[in-house]
Amino acid sequence: MPQALRGALLSLRVLLLSAGPFALLAVALLVLAYWWLNPNPPKRVTLATGPAQSAYEEFGKRYAKALAADGITVVLLPSEGSAANLQLLREGRADLGFVQGGTAEPGVIQQEGQELLSLGSLFVEPVWLFYRADTARKVAAGAGGGKAAKAAIASEARLSSLAQLQGLRVNVGTEGSGVPSLVNKLLALNKVEPSTVRLSRLAQTPATVAFLNGELDALVFASAPESLMVQMLLQTPGVRLMDFAQSEAYARRFPFLTPETLPRGVVDLAADIPSDDVRLVASTTSLLAREGTHPALLQLFAQNAQTIHGGAGWFNRAREYPNTRHSELPIAKEGERAINEPAPLLQRYLPFWIANLVERMWLVMGVLIALLLPLSRVVPPLYAFRIRSRVFRWYGELREIEARAEADPAAAPTLLQELDSLEEKVGKIVVPLSYTDELYALRNHIHLVRKGLRR
Repeated sequence: MPQALRGALLSLRVLLLSAGPFALLAVALLVLAYWWLNPNPPKRVTLATGPAQSAYEEFGKRYAKALAADGITVVLLPSEGSAANLQLLREGRADLGFVQGGTAEPGVIQQEGQELLSLGSLFVEPVWLFYRADTARKVAAGAGGGKAAKAAIASEARLSSLAQLQGLRVNVGTEGSGVPSLVNKLLALNKVEPSTVRLSRLAQTPATVAFLNGELDALVFASAPESLMVQMLLQTPGVRLMDFAQSEAYARRFPFLTPETLPRGVVDLAADIPSDDVRLVASTTSLLAREGTHPALLQLFAQNAQTIHGGAGWFNRAREYPNTRHSELPIAKEGERAINEPAPLLQRYLPFWIANLVERMWLVMGVLIALLLPLSRVVPPLYAFRIRSRVFRWYGELREIEARAEADPAAAPTLLQELDSLEEKVGKIVVPLSYTDELYALRNHIHLVRKGLRR
């Protein structure tokens, strides 16, 4: 093997031995920091959505597709609706879930020891009260007035008050949807006893079938306009949507409600559906998460919410949602940053996993660098010591030979043989080129001792 290559390999070996403990310490500290911070999220997360063909289910599918691009599997957990999602979060069966405003009562949650966080208000969920046109005509015909007046009223009959629901067959959805509780609050505000209304609690799909078959007079949904059921009923002949003329008053009485208007023709401009502006009351739906959910997952959901819910809709302009204005629960830091701040610099140019790792480890890495940098100064002296020790350790034998020669000059022939053996061993020493001057100095000293012995 060429001498230069042997010197290079030796230099590398000594460097590894010198820097090895330092490198092992650095790796151990990094592993400990990684274990402690747990920067990367789990690959699987459970999202509580809603019933089939609901807006919750549709949005759940969009989140699952968006997070799949970053290697996260979103398991969609169907439920009856908002109240059921809140229960799933409380029980720990879901990590995140869509919850309608007015469902999560902060005082009750705190008393139960539950800690839920909001990622912001995502979209508007109006209260859709659909009724049959023939039902409205019957209600109008049953009102006071002469026969001619009744006929005129019945031809353009519309329901405009919850008080007109008395005696009608009205489906308000399952308990898990949260709509029955909301309807009871609205009826109480109108001084209507729930017992005077023939309420049923069918799920959305069977209730819609029964409604279209004439077995129900009215349906109450609380859903985003993305719901397929809502869009279908808005365009079904003989089905009308109730106008909440007192929408402003409802919003003043219930802080989780806001007045909204369904603009004329927004459903179908060509067919002019609806033919008039329709006033509605609506709550905003938030994405809630358990406190123990990994921060990186919350960040991913909050960032994707900007794309999924940031467009213009029937009730909002572009970039109006998500927002933090209507939240009843504390906003998670990740949600606050995603809504009110631009995307992190690293995430604009790096894959999510790398950017997330750097963002969550940079502080610890800075501390480790500050700690290890002074320690790293030990490596060069240690390296130099190991190289020079390959030369200097032979000086001990050389001094011993010289001392024995002074004590017993008659032993010079034997000592010359030992000196020759020493010189042979030194001739086999390999050191980097930068340390050859010390090797040649040792050989020169051996030569001087040999001259002394010969004298």
